Amino acid sequence: MKLNLTRPLIVFDLETTGLDFIRDRIIQISYIKVSPDGTEERENLFVNPEKPIPHEVVELTGITNDDVKDAPTFKALAPQLSEKFKGCDFAGYNSNHFDIPMLAEEFLRAGIDFDFSKVRLIDAQTIFHKMERRNLAAAYKFYCGRKMEEDFTAHRADEDTEATYRVLMGELDKYAPGVQEEPDRVLENDMDCLAEFSKQNDNVDFAGRIVWKPLVGADGKPVLDADGKEQKVEVFNFGKYKGRPVADVLRTDIGYYSWMMGGDFTFNTKQVLTRIRLRGFNK
Repeated sequence: MKLNLTRPLIVFDLETTGLDFIRDRIIQISYIKVSPDGTEERENLFVNPEKPIPHEVVELTGITNDDVKDAPTFKALAPQLSEKFKGCDFAGYNSNHFDIPMLAEEFLRAGIDFDFSKVRLIDAQTIFHKMERRNLAAAYKFYCGRKMEEDFTAHRADEDTEATYRVLMGELDKYAPGVQEEPDRVLENDMDCLAEFSKQNDNVDFAGRIVWKPLVGADGKPVLDADGKEQKVEVFNFGKYKGRPVADVLRTDIGYYSWMMGGDFTFNTKQVLTRIRLRGFNK
Protein backbone atom coordinates (compact mmCIF):
# COMPACT_ATOMS: atom_id res chain seq x y z
CA MET A 1 0.00 0.00 0.00
CA LYS A 2 1.24 3.47 -0.88
CA LEU A 3 1.26 5.88 2.06
CA ASN A 4 -1.36 8.61 1.82
CA LEU A 5 0.86 11.62 2.53
CA THR A 6 0.12 15.33 2.58
CA ARG A 7 3.77 16.15 3.27
CA PRO A 8 7.01 14.13 3.30
CA LEU A 9 7.47 11.42 5.92
CA ILE A 10 10.85 10.63 7.51
CA VAL A 11 11.00 6.95 8.49
CA PHE A 12 14.12 6.69 10.63
CA ASP A 13 16.10 4.81 13.27
CA LEU A 14 19.02 5.68 15.56
CA GLU A 15 21.80 3.72 17.19
CA THR A 16 23.34 5.42 20.22
CA THR A 17 26.00 5.01 22.90
CA GLY A 18 23.23 4.35 25.44
CA LEU A 19 19.74 5.29 26.61
CA ASP A 20 20.45 8.49 28.58
CA PHE A 21 19.09 11.50 26.67
CA ILE A 22 21.46 13.89 28.47
CA ARG A 23 24.75 11.95 28.43
CA ASP A 24 24.54 9.55 25.48
CA ARG A 25 25.04 10.37 21.80
CA ILE A 26 23.98 9.14 18.34
CA ILE A 27 26.43 6.86 16.50
CA GLN A 28 24.26 6.02 13.47
CA ILE A 29 21.21 7.63 11.88
CA SER A 30 19.38 6.12 8.95
CA TYR A 31 16.27 7.45 7.27
CA ILE A 32 13.96 7.06 4.30
CA LYS A 33 12.33 10.30 3.14
CA VAL A 34 9.05 9.36 1.47
CA SER A 35 7.45 12.15 -0.56
CA PRO A 36 3.72 12.52 -1.28
CA ASP A 37 4.35 11.51 -4.90
CA GLY A 38 5.80 8.18 -3.71
CA THR A 39 9.47 8.91 -4.38
CA GLU A 40 11.88 7.65 -1.72
CA GLU A 41 15.27 9.03 -0.68
CA ARG A 42 17.51 6.93 1.58
CA GLU A 43 20.49 7.98 3.65
CA ASN A 44 22.59 6.10 6.20
CA LEU A 45 25.11 8.04 8.28
CA PHE A 46 27.64 7.08 10.92
CA VAL A 47 28.16 9.78 13.55
CA ASN A 48 31.20 10.45 15.71
CA PRO A 49 29.81 10.62 19.29
CA GLU A 50 33.01 12.23 20.60
CA LYS A 51 33.10 9.60 23.35
CA PRO A 52 33.94 5.88 23.43
CA ILE A 53 31.21 3.44 22.42
CA PRO A 54 30.56 1.07 25.35
CA HIS A 55 31.53 -2.57 24.79
CA GLU A 56 27.94 -3.77 25.21
CA VAL A 57 26.78 -1.38 22.47
CA VAL A 58 29.52 -2.63 20.14
CA GLU A 59 28.38 -6.18 20.86
CA LEU A 60 24.75 -5.28 20.20
CA THR A 61 25.13 -3.16 17.06
CA GLY A 62 28.44 -4.26 15.58
CA ILE A 63 29.40 -0.57 15.31
CA THR A 64 32.92 -0.01 16.62
CA ASN A 65 34.92 3.07 17.58
CA ASP A 66 36.91 2.62 14.36
CA ASP A 67 33.67 2.79 12.35
CA VAL A 68 32.87 6.28 13.68
CA LYS A 69 36.28 7.83 14.37
CA ASP A 70 36.42 9.60 10.98
CA ALA A 71 32.68 10.24 10.76
CA PRO A 72 31.28 13.77 11.20
CA THR A 73 29.88 14.82 14.57
CA PHE A 74 26.15 15.38 14.90
CA LYS A 75 26.83 19.10 15.25
CA ALA A 76 28.44 19.03 11.81
CA LEU A 77 25.53 17.07 10.33
CA ALA A 78 22.76 19.00 12.09
CA PRO A 79 22.32 21.88 9.59
CA GLN A 80 21.89 19.57 6.58
CA LEU A 81 19.62 17.19 8.51
CA SER A 82 17.49 20.08 9.76
CA GLU A 83 17.09 21.28 6.17
CA LYS A 84 16.25 17.76 4.93
CA PHE A 85 13.69 17.26 7.69
CA LYS A 86 12.02 20.67 7.38
CA GLY A 87 8.28 20.35 6.75
CA CYS A 88 8.27 16.58 7.29
CA ASP A 89 6.42 14.21 9.60
CA PHE A 90 8.33 11.41 11.36
CA ALA A 91 7.81 7.67 11.76
CA GLY A 92 9.86 5.04 13.54
CA TYR A 93 9.71 2.01 15.78
CA ASN A 94 9.56 3.03 19.47
CA SER A 95 10.46 6.47 18.12
CA ASN A 96 8.06 8.50 20.26
CA HIS A 97 9.69 7.10 23.41
CA PHE A 98 13.36 7.10 22.38
CA ASP A 99 14.46 8.15 18.89
CA ILE A 100 12.52 11.44 18.68
CA PRO A 101 13.57 12.64 22.18
CA MET A 102 17.20 11.69 21.48
CA LEU A 103 17.17 13.42 18.09
CA ALA A 104 15.59 16.52 19.65
CA GLU A 105 18.35 16.64 22.28
CA GLU A 106 21.09 16.30 19.66
CA PHE A 107 19.60 19.12 17.56
CA LEU A 108 19.41 21.39 20.61
CA ARG A 109 22.99 20.53 21.63
CA ALA A 110 24.00 21.57 18.11
CA GLY A 111 22.22 24.92 18.56
CA ILE A 112 19.31 24.10 16.22
CA ASP A 113 15.77 24.60 17.55
CA PHE A 114 13.97 21.93 15.49
CA ASP A 115 10.37 22.10 16.68
CA PHE A 116 8.98 18.56 16.86
CA SER A 117 5.76 19.91 18.39
CA LYS A 118 4.79 21.17 14.92
CA VAL A 119 5.01 17.77 13.19
CA ARG A 120 3.08 14.50 13.30
CA LEU A 121 4.90 11.67 15.08
CA ILE A 122 3.91 8.15 14.02
CA ASP A 123 5.20 5.18 16.00
CA ALA A 124 4.84 1.81 14.25
CA GLN A 125 5.60 0.06 17.55
CA THR A 126 2.69 1.74 19.32
CA ILE A 127 0.35 0.82 16.47
CA PHE A 128 1.64 -2.75 16.58
CA HIS A 129 1.43 -3.06 20.37
CA LYS A 130 -2.10 -1.69 20.42
CA MET A 131 -3.09 -4.13 17.70
CA GLU A 132 -0.93 -7.22 18.38
CA ARG A 133 1.45 -6.44 21.32
CA ARG A 134 4.73 -7.89 19.99
CA ASN A 135 8.27 -6.69 19.06
CA LEU A 136 9.78 -5.64 15.70
CA ALA A 137 10.87 -9.15 14.70
CA ALA A 138 7.39 -10.52 15.42
CA ALA A 139 5.85 -7.53 13.66
CA TYR A 140 7.93 -8.19 10.57
CA LYS A 141 6.91 -11.88 10.49
CA PHE A 142 3.27 -11.02 11.17
CA TYR A 143 2.89 -8.23 8.62
CA CYS A 144 5.48 -9.17 6.00
CA GLY A 145 5.24 -12.96 6.14
CA ARG A 146 8.97 -13.60 6.58
CA LYS A 147 11.43 -13.96 9.44
CA MET A 148 13.35 -10.74 9.99
CA GLU A 149 16.68 -12.57 10.34
CA GLU A 150 16.21 -13.94 6.81
CA ASP A 151 16.16 -10.42 5.37
CA PHE A 152 18.08 -8.20 7.80
CA THR A 153 20.89 -7.91 10.32
CA ALA A 154 19.34 -6.93 13.65
CA HIS A 155 20.34 -3.79 15.56
CA ARG A 156 21.67 -1.83 12.60
CA ALA A 157 19.81 1.42 11.98
CA ASP A 158 19.68 1.04 8.18
CA GLU A 159 18.37 -2.54 8.43
CA ASP A 160 15.83 -1.71 11.15
CA THR A 161 14.67 1.34 9.18
CA GLU A 162 13.90 -0.79 6.13
CA ALA A 163 12.06 -3.33 8.29
CA THR A 164 10.06 -0.59 10.05
CA TYR A 165 9.03 0.94 6.71
CA ARG A 166 7.76 -2.43 5.48
CA VAL A 167 5.96 -3.09 8.79
CA LEU A 168 4.20 0.29 8.64
CA MET A 169 2.94 -0.37 5.12
CA GLY A 170 1.95 -3.91 6.16
CA GLU A 171 -0.04 -2.50 9.09
CA LEU A 172 -1.96 -0.19 6.79
CA ASP A 173 -2.70 -3.09 4.44
CA LYS A 174 -3.94 -5.34 7.25
CA TYR A 175 -6.10 -2.73 8.99
CA ALA A 176 -7.40 -0.96 5.90
CA PRO A 177 -11.10 -0.09 5.66
CA GLY A 178 -12.94 -2.99 4.06
CA VAL A 179 -10.32 -5.51 5.22
CA GLN A 180 -11.22 -5.58 8.91
CA GLU A 181 -14.80 -6.32 9.96
CA GLU A 182 -14.41 -4.83 13.47
CA PRO A 183 -14.52 -0.99 13.42
CA ASP A 184 -11.98 -0.67 16.27
CA ARG A 185 -9.42 -2.61 14.19
CA VAL A 186 -9.55 -0.23 11.23
CA LEU A 187 -6.70 2.23 10.59
CA GLU A 188 -7.10 5.03 8.07
CA ASN A 189 -4.18 5.71 5.74
CA ASP A 190 -3.97 9.24 7.09
CA MET A 191 -1.02 10.78 8.94
CA ASP A 192 -3.22 12.71 11.41
CA CYS A 193 -5.04 9.50 12.40
CA LEU A 194 -1.80 7.52 12.68
CA ALA A 195 -0.11 10.21 14.78
CA GLU A 196 -3.11 10.34 17.14
CA PHE A 197 -3.19 6.54 17.37
CA SER A 198 0.55 6.50 18.17
CA LYS A 199 0.13 8.68 21.26
CA GLN A 200 0.50 6.89 24.60
CA ASN A 201 0.66 9.80 27.06
CA ASP A 202 -0.11 13.48 27.55
CA ASN A 203 3.52 14.62 27.77
CA VAL A 204 4.29 18.15 26.63
CA ASP A 205 8.05 17.56 26.79
CA PHE A 206 9.53 14.20 25.86
CA ALA A 207 10.76 13.48 29.40
CA GLY A 208 7.27 13.94 30.87
CA ARG A 209 8.27 16.68 33.31
CA ILE A 210 5.41 18.80 31.91
CA VAL A 211 2.09 17.21 30.90
CA TRP A 212 -1.27 18.28 29.48
CA LYS A 213 -4.20 18.45 31.93
CA PRO A 214 -7.84 19.20 31.03
CA LEU A 215 -8.86 22.76 31.85
CA VAL A 216 -11.78 22.80 34.31
CA GLY A 217 -14.23 25.68 34.73
CA ALA A 218 -15.70 27.13 37.92
CA ASP A 219 -18.55 24.64 37.62
CA GLY A 220 -16.08 21.74 37.82
CA LYS A 221 -16.74 20.71 34.23
CA PRO A 222 -14.14 20.53 31.41
CA VAL A 223 -13.85 23.71 29.34
CA LEU A 224 -14.55 23.06 25.65
CA ASP A 225 -13.25 24.93 22.62
CA ALA A 226 -15.31 26.08 19.62
CA ASP A 227 -15.10 22.57 18.13
CA GLY A 228 -16.36 20.91 21.30
CA LYS A 229 -12.98 19.48 22.27
CA GLU A 230 -11.55 19.64 25.80
CA GLN A 231 -9.15 22.52 26.32
CA LYS A 232 -5.93 21.53 28.07
CA VAL A 233 -3.24 23.39 30.00
CA GLU A 234 0.41 22.51 30.66
CA VAL A 235 1.09 21.47 34.27
CA PHE A 236 4.20 20.33 36.11
CA ASN A 237 4.43 16.57 36.60
CA PHE A 238 7.05 16.55 39.38
CA GLY A 239 8.26 18.37 42.48
CA LYS A 240 6.58 20.88 44.74
CA TYR A 241 4.44 22.32 41.93
CA LYS A 242 3.19 18.99 40.60
CA GLY A 243 -0.29 19.47 39.11
CA ARG A 244 0.06 23.29 39.00
CA PRO A 245 -0.19 25.11 35.64
CA VAL A 246 3.29 25.95 34.40
CA ALA A 247 2.32 29.46 33.27
CA ASP A 248 0.93 30.25 36.75
CA VAL A 249 4.07 29.01 38.51
CA LEU A 250 6.35 31.03 36.21
CA ARG A 251 4.35 34.17 37.03
CA THR A 252 4.36 33.67 40.82
CA ASP A 253 7.78 32.05 41.39
CA ILE A 254 10.23 33.80 39.08
CA GLY A 255 13.21 31.87 40.46
CA TYR A 256 11.73 28.48 39.54
CA TYR A 257 12.42 29.08 35.85
CA SER A 258 16.08 29.90 36.57
CA TRP A 259 16.39 26.84 38.82
CA MET A 260 15.09 24.54 36.07
CA MET A 261 17.22 26.14 33.36
CA GLY A 262 20.32 25.54 35.49
CA GLY A 263 19.26 22.09 36.62
CA ASP A 264 19.83 18.57 35.29
CA PHE A 265 16.88 18.60 32.90
CA THR A 266 16.89 17.74 29.19
CA PHE A 267 17.33 20.52 26.65
CA ASN A 268 13.87 19.67 25.33
CA THR A 269 12.28 20.23 28.77
CA LYS A 270 14.04 23.59 29.01
CA GLN A 271 12.94 24.42 25.47
CA VAL A 272 9.28 23.71 26.30
CA LEU A 273 9.55 25.69 29.55
CA THR A 274 11.01 28.66 27.71
CA ARG A 275 8.26 28.63 25.08
CA ILE A 276 5.59 28.69 27.78
CA ARG A 277 7.40 31.54 29.54
CA LEU A 278 7.75 33.58 26.33
CA ARG A 279 4.10 32.98 25.49
CA GLY A 280 3.23 34.63 28.80
CA PHE A 281 5.30 37.70 27.88
CA ASN A 282 3.52 38.03 24.52
CA LYS A 283 0.01 38.06 26.01
